[in-house]
Amino acid sequence: MSITGNGGGGARRTGTAGSAAAGARLRRGARPAAAQPSAGRRRGPGPAAVTEAAPGGAEAGTPRPAPTLAVPDPAPDVGTQPGLRSRPGRPFPGGPSEPSGGAGAPAEGSLLDMLKVAIAILDTAGRVVLWSPAAEELLGWPNELLVGRRIDELIPDHEQVTRIQAAIRDTLRNGRWAGPAELRDRDGVPVAVDARISLLVDGDGTPFLQVNLAEAAAVRAVERDLAVRDALFEQSPLGIAVLDTDLRYTAVNQTLAEMNGVATDDHVGRTTGETLPERAADEITAIQRQVLATGEPVIDVTLASPVTARSGYRSISYSRMTDRSGRVLGISGTVMDVTERYRAVAKVEHARRRLSLLNEFGSRVGDLLDAARIAQELAGSVVPRLTDHSAVILLQAVAHGDDLPRHGHDRRTSLLQLGTASVQDGPEVDVMLRRGARITFAEDSACGRVLRTGVPELLSGADQLSDVTYPGDPKMQAAHDLGVHSMLVVPLRARGIVIGLLLVSRAGYREGFDRDDLAFTVELADRAGSSLDNARLYARERTAALTLQRTLLPQQVPQPTGVEVAYRYVPGSSGAEVGGDWFDVIPLPGDRTALVVGDVMGHGLRAAATMGRLRTAVRVLAALDLPPDVLLRHVHELADDLAQGPDEALLATCVYAVYDPGTSRLTVAKAGHIPPVLVVPGQETEEPTRTGSPLPGGSGRILDLPSGAPLGVGGVPFESVELKIPEGSLLALCTDGLVESRDKDLDVGLGRLVTVLQTPHASIQAACEAVLDTMEQGREPDDVALLLARLGHGQAGTPTAGWTLPAEPTAVSRARRLVRATLAEWGVEALTDTAELLVSELVTNAVRYASAPIGVRLTLGETLLVEISDPLPDPPRERHAAEADEGGRGLELVRRLALRWGARAEGIGKVVWFEQALPGNEPDGP
Repeated sequence: MSITGNGGGGARRTGTAGSAAAGARLRRGARPAAAQPSAGRRRGPGPAAVTEAAPGGAEAGTPRPAPTLAVPDPAPDVGTQPGLRSRPGRPFPGGPSEPSGGAGAPAEGSLLDMLKVAIAILDTAGRVVLWSPAAEELLGWPNELLVGRRIDELIPDHEQVTRIQAAIRDTLRNGRWAGPAELRDRDGVPVAVDARISLLVDGDGTPFLQVNLAEAAAVRAVERDLAVRDALFEQSPLGIAVLDTDLRYTAVNQTLAEMNGVATDDHVGRTTGETLPERAADEITAIQRQVLATGEPVIDVTLASPVTARSGYRSISYSRMTDRSGRVLGISGTVMDVTERYRAVAKVEHARRRLSLLNEFGSRVGDLLDAARIAQELAGSVVPRLTDHSAVILLQAVAHGDDLPRHGHDRRTSLLQLGTASVQDGPEVDVMLRRGARITFAEDSACGRVLRTGVPELLSGADQLSDVTYPGDPKMQAAHDLGVHSMLVVPLRARGIVIGLLLVSRAGYREGFDRDDLAFTVELADRAGSSLDNARLYARERTAALTLQRTLLPQQVPQPTGVEVAYRYVPGSSGAEVGGDWFDVIPLPGDRTALVVGDVMGHGLRAAATMGRLRTAVRVLAALDLPPDVLLRHVHELADDLAQGPDEALLATCVYAVYDPGTSRLTVAKAGHIPPVLVVPGQETEEPTRTGSPLPGGSGRILDLPSGAPLGVGGVPFESVELKIPEGSLLALCTDGLVESRDKDLDVGLGRLVTVLQTPHASIQAACEAVLDTMEQGREPDDVALLLARLGHGQAGTPTAGWTLPAEPTAVSRARRLVRATLAEWGVEALTDTAELLVSELVTNAVRYASAPIGVRLTLGETLLVEISDPLPDPPRERHAAEADEGGRGLELVRRLALRWGARAEGIGKVVWFEQALPGNEPDGP
């Protein structure tokens, strides 16, 4: 049977032998058969073949060349289906055209595995001639059961049968048909399919129908996926790119083409390096290679955009693509314009850095009370984060702690450049930013305007920068040589008064200042202005306290007989206020000397004032020649009157020592103070120590004294300790600021002091310096008072005479004879009469009231000192005798005739003494 399409769409039967032969050939896989001679039939020029007939083909028997075998296209013809893509897609890298298993190997996991197309060949009567394995799998009907049967038997209802028959007629007339259909599988279950029918004609002109069947649900799924792909690819606001294994573009969407400023077609077949500018492409290419090699995706990497029509910042993401079998196809990438996000984040980060700079500056100057250091910290904090060069210029009054000026600033205002910083060094920088330089300016200059008005200025350009100070200023010429192109002149304010200027400048290729920079610099300057004003106030108070303290300390320290004194006072560091440390050297009668060191708790003016009152009280009580423990007790009793205020108690420590060179005895008492240190020379000598001679060193020890309570505390009695002192011994009294530290015990500092004093020194002054040089670096920033005293037996050749007399009436006359003879021997007979009279009165009082031996001692120094001692502790009391009284005038005579007189406790008794001026040294006046 041979069927061909005709112009009217009909068909005519030409025989049955041809039909059977054609069916056999198709069942054998459409292999060509040998030509057989047949009656009434013309032998063709070549092997028979089946080919698709065009609509309106030639009548049977019309001469035509025998076509070769054409294998039907297994893919559904989707080119004319409504709703599908109307243009062919670009070849996908690694797709079916590039099989992994070599020529002819099936591509595993391809699209055809998911969307299987069943093929059937029908004759014009609708009988099955060929049934493919895919059709068997789709409907479950095996080939041997369907071949030769009508396709109508697979259609579940009459309406579908009618529709299919109409489709066959339409195909025979037009050459093709497409549409949905419904077939029954072997289990009787209807299966919706998408059908395509094409007209085929074999080499003998016999027509056949090729039916392509695909499951409708799978076709709809593919169509949906393609539509989604188109929507995502073409309509996405993100730039999307697909690259092959050579990193060449195979597809890009319009968004990415606009981002890159290159047409879509100009991307295909090119690499990123061939599409974008070199600097922009290098980093992207490196990321692409990394993703392709490792398979690790790169997500949200922010890069600067290439210099195209849409410059800014981009976020790129790349991932590797593989097919269902795991074969690498290339990489895909998305590009998102994040310029606004980047700039917003950059703005937040910029604000965070500025806030961090403010906080850092505040922490660095928060505990500083030195204007020069604050100025330097301010200048250094803005370089290089804000500026390339900076200078802090302050009023001289601020730098020195003086009062702020009450009048406006003019060109006569004294300014000092106290803080400088720069990103570079060089002679030009030294000229422009010299620390300590005195700054002058013209009144109409930028500095003059800002000082006068307090309004900051932003300067840029050569014309404005030349007007910063005054024309021809070498500093501005140096700034020009450094390439400065932008400058801010910002006032430093405190209490509404401009106290200085902050000048910051940028040079070279750095972007100039803007209004945001100006606002930030003003905020920084305002914070610095408050700190500078606090430093000024502190400096003023500190200067006043130091002045008061130095005024209250001894202005001249005497060098009494038998004692060589050296001292040092070191105020606390600039981070602390002055304290209440003091020392004193008080001459006492009988060539004795009182050595005092004390420390009032607290700092500032009130502590200094309290120290002055306490020192005065000690000196007044020392003039009464009281023993050390008695003196401390009396000072403690005055604590309420010496306190800083009615609600604050006095709290002070003190050590009080009295040295008598005549007896080489030292009497010491302390009130809660650190103990003294005594260094005894290694070799004992009776030779008097010469003033200014070297210190030989020796064996040092910390004196073990009763601690006593601090003054103002009470509850612990004060006790005195008396020591016999070898000639040339060194006594050290100090305050706790010398030996205390934050992390070490007090014994460590005292041990260090002993070690230093045990070594030889060139002089007692050198010993003082050596002690201060070894102060602990980590010690508390407290005041330091140090008093060193080398104790001797007095000056060589000083005449001294003493006697012990019995408490009998004859002791009076014997005392007169001894005094007369001694003064004659010393060559001061002019003092004899007065001396005999006063000695007679005092010895008479001692004989009258005492029952133990009486001591008489004469010492000839700058004055004649006469001392009368007895074992009675009660001091003598001066009486005012009436004219008729026969007695009671002894002490009155002593008061009238002696230069000075007094009484002191000694041991269990007392000593009454008086002094007479030597001839030629009498005081003027009555």
